[in-house]
Amino acid sequence: MHGHLLKPSLVVVHGTVYYPKSIEGANLLLPLAVLSLYLHIPFCHRICPYCSFHKHKPGGTDQGAFIEAILKEAKYRNDELGSPQFRTVYLGGGTPSLLSPTHLERLFVGLHDILDLSQVIEIDLEANPSTFDLRKACLLNDLGVTRVSLGIQSFQPIELSALGRDHSPEQAVESYHLLREAGISSVNIDFMFSVPHQTESTWQDTLDRALSLQPDHISCYNLTYEEDTAYFEQFKKGELSDDPDLNARLFTLAHDKLTAAGFRHYETSNYSRPGHHSKHNLSYWEGRPYLGLGPSAVSTLQAADGKQTRWKNVADTPAYIRQIDAVGHAMTEIENLTPEQFALERIALLLRTDTGLPRQYLPPHARLDALLEEELATLSDSHLALTREGALLVDSIAEHLLT
Repeated sequence: MHGHLLKPSLVVVHGTVYYPKSIEGANLLLPLAVLSLYLHIPFCHRICPYCSFHKHKPGGTDQGAFIEAILKEAKYRNDELGSPQFRTVYLGGGTPSLLSPTHLERLFVGLHDILDLSQVIEIDLEANPSTFDLRKACLLNDLGVTRVSLGIQSFQPIELSALGRDHSPEQAVESYHLLREAGISSVNIDFMFSVPHQTESTWQDTLDRALSLQPDHISCYNLTYEEDTAYFEQFKKGELSDDPDLNARLFTLAHDKLTAAGFRHYETSNYSRPGHHSKHNLSYWEGRPYLGLGPSAVSTLQAADGKQTRWKNVADTPAYIRQIDAVGHAMTEIENLTPEQFALERIALLLRTDTGLPRQYLPPHARLDALLEEELATLSDSHLALTREGALLVDSIAEHLLT
């Protein structure tokens, strides 16, 4: 959604593969019965011109029927998979915080009734500043939300306008404080760089204002022009442009400023205070199995034959509701990952982390000399890890290792 050379090879939120080791030391991967859970909530007040995920305005959709469809799909999958346990839960979109208190409560209570969430260590919800007040923020805390990703994107009015955001910088700050007042234990702020009208000076100002709030986590995504977006059409017409040199300067500025402030740059686009990394997103980068519910949601699980099976739900909300009501699921695209796909995803995702790629996953023919000589990577007894400069070229380096 938000990358250039920094863009992950996969959909950041919805896609990865299973493999047998964790990147965090020698910890073994959790049993297949323990999953991560993603719920896609497609509703938005306004359609941002850069976003390519399935989303639409809520008018015309029976949100109560939508919530019931999510719960029916949860029941179908729970029965099919033999009542697995879940480790993390993530509500993305769209704008999950747009749901009414009544619908939020029905969703959370229903999920707890249907699924085994007794081992969940993180419940994360994406929120936009204009979609909640203190009452709703307190409800989120009461419902068990432990982490909120707040989509501020910028503190510059002209940049917010260009991005189609419906909040002001002042409203963004107020929404952050509401989450703190409500007792949300971990707050992330999402930002974008290389957006229209942005300069190094305005990006630095946005980062300084973010640091003054003392969030637990900051995500910095490089804008790219994705198909099926208004920005992509403007890009094709030459009305918008992409500058790799500017991308690199803005990335480096964020890296240097945030790490100097004590944040760990634990993944290409993510910076965390100690103990506040996104456990759900880390599970994607580690390759843990996950289940997706909702329109357009993706799941990746190990099939009985040992192959990695990935499927996507239909990316049409009314069709999703109808299909769930009819057959209990909404699968539309199903594939078994080939060994080559498996290898590419594993390398591309692990290289995005600061821990890096375990040496046992390096292809036998991998050419490392140039990477090491140009100080794009370091090689220890256990891992190949990218440097700050190498992180700018993560996708290209992953492809290099496989050719």
